[in-house]
Amino acid sequence: MEKIKVLSVNISEKKGTIKVPVDKISLSDIGIEGDAHSGKWHRQVSLLGKESINKAEQEIGRKLTSGEFAENITTEGFPLYQMKPFDRLVCGNLLLEVTQIGKKCHGTNCAIYQETGNCVMPKEGIFCRVLHGGDLQAGAVFDYHPRLIKVHIITLSDRASQGIYEDKSGPLLKKLSEEFFLSVGRKVEVENSVIPDDEHMLKSLIESLIKRNIDILFTTGGTGIGPRDITPDVIKELLDKEIPGIMEMIRMKYGMQFPNALISRSIAGVAGKTLIYVLPGNPKAVKEYSDEIFKTVEHSFRMLYNIDEH
Repeated sequence: MEKIKVLSVNISEKKGTIKVPVDKISLSDIGIEGDAHSGKWHRQVSLLGKESINKAEQEIGRKLTSGEFAENITTEGFPLYQMKPFDRLVCGNLLLEVTQIGKKCHGTNCAIYQETGNCVMPKEGIFCRVLHGGDLQAGAVFDYHPRLIKVHIITLSDRASQGIYEDKSGPLLKKLSEEFFLSVGRKVEVENSVIPDDEHMLKSLIESLIKRNIDILFTTGGTGIGPRDITPDVIKELLDKEIPGIMEMIRMKYGMQFPNALISRSIAGVAGKTLIYVLPGNPKAVKEYSDEIFKTVEHSFRMLYNIDEH
């Protein structure tokens, strides 16, 4: 587990100004008491690592004090910009959740930008919200907990569940999921299940996975119009919200060349905090669908967890 040392805690009464080091800060559900950036939003607390400040000092040609980049917490020991939204920082009872990496520069409204024409905060600073409050002072140490993305893949196939047919779509989707999350720097855990085309078994399994707060649930198979194709019908009843655009676009994209693709009844949606995608069972279709779905996953997570980037 990575350890991150707090070098300084800093506040300011106005936005766009440098922050001043103080003995300690008190954090609550609105952020840091007495700081200009406190409030009910996702960028309550800003952090910047000494590693980033050192690079800026070389460019600027002078030593910088903590808070000059308007960061609330100056740290050392880990390059903060390598973190991802939903990673967590823990110090005793204090719990912060990363919500954003970098930000739009204030430009001429930023004190350090006025002096240097450059600012490292928009590139390498991170922002957090407070999940559990407490006091913090220089010398404290955060434990860094990267968010583990949990994915479950259900293959629906009477023959595969009986061992008559080898499941190819599930293992392929597991491989594609692992490769995608590795490419974006996230830790991922992928599980697979193979069940028959049974309505009650599918419903029971999905309800249990939603209760476990699985992040992404894929199903493969059962999206056609045959008598045993029940997957979309079962899952649609369990969704809180549908996400129709993804599957509509995929059907149109591939249906223009392969009309049979238009027969797929694939759907997507949200149940609790779980993103659910109902895919065909054909491995080629699994690759095509997942390529498009993965493009939307990060933004979908932000919307689900109320991170407004607009």
